[in-house]
Amino acid sequence: MTPDQKEPSDQALAKPTVRGRKDDVIHSLARGIELLRAFGPDNTRMTIAQAAKAANLTRAGARRVLLTLENLGYVCSDGRQYWLTARVLEFGQGYLAQPLWHIVRPVLLSVARTLNETVSAGVLDGHDVVYTVRTRSSRVLQLELRPGARLPAYASSIGRVLLAALPAAALERYFAQAQFVQFTRYTIADPATLRKRLAQVREQGWCHVRDELEGGISGAAVPLLDPAGRTIAALNVSTNTDRTTVREIKSTMVPLLLEAAASIRKELARLQEETSTAAML
Repeated sequence: MTPDQKEPSDQALAKPTVRGRKDDVIHSLARGIELLRAFGPDNTRMTIAQAAKAANLTRAGARRVLLTLENLGYVCSDGRQYWLTARVLEFGQGYLAQPLWHIVRPVLLSVARTLNETVSAGVLDGHDVVYTVRTRSSRVLQLELRPGARLPAYASSIGRVLLAALPAAALERYFAQAQFVQFTRYTIADPATLRKRLAQVREQGWCHVRDELEGGISGAAVPLLDPAGRTIAALNVSTNTDRTTVREIKSTMVPLLLEAAASIRKELARLQEETSTAAML
């Protein structure tokens, strides 16, 4: 961790908590959200029984939720199976419309044009990295991702940067709960070895992961700090292993990412100052 970095809160690893009294929680709403989250690449269309199993609901409960969602226009049905409609995309728009990502996008676009490589931003959510911005280049990658895509944090450069920035207690919870799968022969799935790599990332301020998620894919990442020095996201360059040397990553890609992170942080500070000034008027 660099001198101007502060430890982030452990919110990224925390599960949603109940604030206030338990009877303040609308459990039917929680069940509806869980069922919506059950749809995905492996469950694009589901029957009531499949939805109930995927969301851990009773068949009667899943049926009521699905009928409600259909009435609201968030799912469609042919009488047997249910699937999501385009209306669910509205849920993510508010998050991606935050000022942070408006600032990040043009900066990453500039880096992508300079390197002619795919450049991304991501945040930690539970044990995964969620990609929030993805700027692709003319070069094709074997691993194609879009905003909203998730990858296991321990095997990705973005993930290791974000894990390295966690407070000690949050990192211990991560190691206690996460499952480490060997995706390739290069994947670091041993917790002791991973701890050493995270310490190295923390010390040098950037991360390079090579062929760990999929053969032929390399990634370099740096932390994105807010004006107070907290790690709020990470920036990444993804490239094919056979066309990029470790020396190139260290001498060209990492410096550009660090420069981009500094530029974003500076713009966030300016925006924060403008907002504070406006609030005083």
